[in-house]
Amino acid sequence: MIDAHRITHGVPSTRAAVRRVVVDALLAHGAVAVVRLRDVAYGRDLADALVAGGVPAIEVTLTTPGALALIQSLANADSSLIVGAGSVLSADAARRAIEAGARYLVSPVLDTDVMATAHTNDIPCFPGAYTPTEIFRAHQAGADLVKLFPADTLGPSYLKGVLAPMPFLELMPTGGVTPENVGTWIAAGAVAVGLGSALVDPALVHARDFATITARARMVADGVAAARAARRLA
Repeated sequence: MIDAHRITHGVPSTRAAVRRVVVDALLAHGAVAVVRLRDVAYGRDLADALVAGGVPAIEVTLTTPGALALIQSLANADSSLIVGAGSVLSADAARRAIEAGARYLVSPVLDTDVMATAHTNDIPCFPGAYTPTEIFRAHQAGADLVKLFPADTLGPSYLKGVLAPMPFLELMPTGGVTPENVGTWIAAGAVAVGLGSALVDPALVHARDFATITARARMVADGVAAARAARRLA
């Protein structure tokens, strides 16, 4: 359950620091696996496959049947996982995800009630935004990261263009990111990327082909590392 004492007596600066610990853990890996499935029967096997490939940050979308049960199961099972909830569209959904054990919340839109619920409970929130104005408003509202969504209609050059006048933004493109183009997004300035079916293909999950998912996750992790190394040398 949500800790009411912590909600009432937390110090704002301390809360931001607590949230940043989770954000930094996620950024250390630079990729989030977005899980959107028909059912969660193989959720634990999927998580193991992703961790084996170097992608321990997992966003379980609330559009997945049994999402809250999977979040709770993963949160209780493996401390190496960084488990969050995606497709969070209301304060009530945010509360239920937090109670299940989500360590961060992701939304396709900016909803200040969702963000307030997250921050009240020391949970990072990554709202979605598309235009420069939307992105800046999300940042001003207190977003811990801003999810650039849907990124496939924009491309890495768009992200780079947004960062030129606003280099302080921390952007995580999601939608259209693949194991093959991860490096291009990181090179353009993304602090992390979100990958859906290009990494967590429902057909592979239900066929129990976790070896392929691990291989894709490893390609993602290697792509992030290589692009970051190249940026440091540039």
